[in-house]
Amino acid sequence: MAFQAAIPPGGTWFDTLKKSFVDVPVDSSNGNAIPTSDFLEAAESLTTLFDLLGSLAFTPVKNDMIGNIKKVRDRQLASPSDSSTLQSLVLNELKSKKHTSAEGLLWLVRGLDFTSQALRHTLQNPDAELSTSFRTAYTGTLKPHHSFMIKPIFSAAMSATPYKKDFYVKMGDEQKAKVDMGIWLDALEGQVRVLKEFQERKEAKW
Repeated sequence: MAFQAAIPPGGTWFDTLKKSFVDVPVDSSNGNAIPTSDFLEAAESLTTLFDLLGSLAFTPVKNDMIGNIKKVRDRQLASPSDSSTLQSLVLNELKSKKHTSAEGLLWLVRGLDFTSQALRHTLQNPDAELSTSFRTAYTGTLKPHHSFMIKPIFSAAMSATPYKKDFYVKMGDEQKAKVDMGIWLDALEGQVRVLKEFQERKEAKW
């Protein structure tokens, strides 16, 4: 479980992250391999964003992401020699005729894609409120995959976002937060893109 640390004076929420996606290496010489431990730690750090949004409506969203992180980590702990990268973890699990962690990673990537698209929309549309940004991102990422029972739960969270001005107050120094967010999003979006492409490969499906 990830808990939000105090934002340092003059700093931002990004300074509180135990691990940032900026610090997760992508090995372009090895099929864009992404180290499992670093990625899961960065994803776990991201979940404190939902605490920052300040509504209990986001608890199911956060818990869903944490649950998917756990599925991937459980496989890593059970078979560490085959799980140093996310790609090797998935491929080796599928060879064993199981797909629990592969499915967990699929949903985790969808959740990260949703979060990154919401924040990117926020940065690129200064006049749009967070609720619009999050609803737009949800429609394009998670919603098509959610059941009729799950959609209302997530839709409630989209409507419970704070006003953008209040969100940036919680983020810390607003101008620095916008700069930090752009850098962090560049890294996150790149890793999401790598993993989505990997998950479309025949050998990564079940």
